[in-house]
Amino acid sequence: MTELKLTVSQFIDFCNQSLDYAFPSLVVEGEVASFKINQNKWVFFDLKDTESTIGCFMTVSQLNIALADGMKVQVWATPGLTRWGKFSLTVHKILPVGEGSIKKSFELLKRKLAAEGLFDPAKKRQLPDKISKIGVISSVAAAGYIDFLKILNNRWGGLQIYTINTAVQGVAASEQMIRALEHFNQHGEVEVIALLRGGGSADDLAAFNDEHLARAIAASRIPVLTGIGHEIDESLADLAADVRASTPSNAAERLVPDRQAIARENQTSLERIRHRIFEQIDLAKHSSTDKQVEIGRRILAYLEQQQQHMLQQMRLLDSLNPERILDRGYAIVTGGIDPGSKLKITTKKYNITAEVKNAIKRA
Repeated sequence: MTELKLTVSQFIDFCNQSLDYAFPSLVVEGEVASFKINQNKWVFFDLKDTESTIGCFMTVSQLNIALADGMKVQVWATPGLTRWGKFSLTVHKILPVGEGSIKKSFELLKRKLAAEGLFDPAKKRQLPDKISKIGVISSVAAAGYIDFLKILNNRWGGLQIYTINTAVQGVAASEQMIRALEHFNQHGEVEVIALLRGGGSADDLAAFNDEHLARAIAASRIPVLTGIGHEIDESLADLAADVRASTPSNAAERLVPDRQAIARENQTSLERIRHRIFEQIDLAKHSSTDKQVEIGRRILAYLEQQQQHMLQQMRLLDSLNPERILDRGYAIVTGGIDPGSKLKITTKKYNITAEVKNAIKRA
């Protein structure tokens, strides 16, 4: 048997090639120890359990959470030998695990970003008064997203909704949501962005405590509304957003008025008009002829003005009724725009499910 003779460098390269083939990427869970940052560029820490310890390395730009000794984390990493012959993990992504570690990371990062002014109330913008185009970032399969669309259509209707389907939990979620925010900001086709996710455990919601995501929300040129988890849940995404809703359903309520409530207000206004007319008529009965003519003229002018206002309101409400849109031969389309995404198409007579094959932006 011929012995393989290698230099030290060749041996390290050979080992790394073997590791790359056997473990192109893996997830390791453990407790952080000896955490430090060198030259504000490089991050070093040990990952340990009750029996073993392994060194970890990553760049500061890849560190998306706040780390501290004692925190339990999962790292997505590639194993390898350094030029000094030390075995270590090169970390690409890291997430805290367990309620205690998630809370500690959240508090550390919250203090850091607050000190930078990222959550300053003076920087937050109000939502537009009249919204017709809404960008949504969510998982289209999630119950929270479906509730959001249902409430939007029930309250107002006639809206243009652009949805980007993303993961809302797990290691890839924050990056996908950041890319969706960038897409809406680059193309500028919407007036507000709604970032949505229904309830879940602290681990499920951990992606919304990503530092890079919080910074992307704060930097958005388009106002961002969040509806994440339940009312008691608070995330860095919520703190960075312009407006925070307690749930996805509440986000829909914050975006558009209730047309039924407007109809009731119109009815109340009509009753007030009717009452005032009778008051004026009664006054005219006890006035001189000239004064009666003037009062009559004012009543007619007031009636005409209020009638026009009420007609405009009723026409607007009727035009926003989704059924009227379908009567005119149009369809309501909901779902993602990425190839492979599922679309729900509602026409006057049919509910259709389709798949996106291609999406080309119109000039």
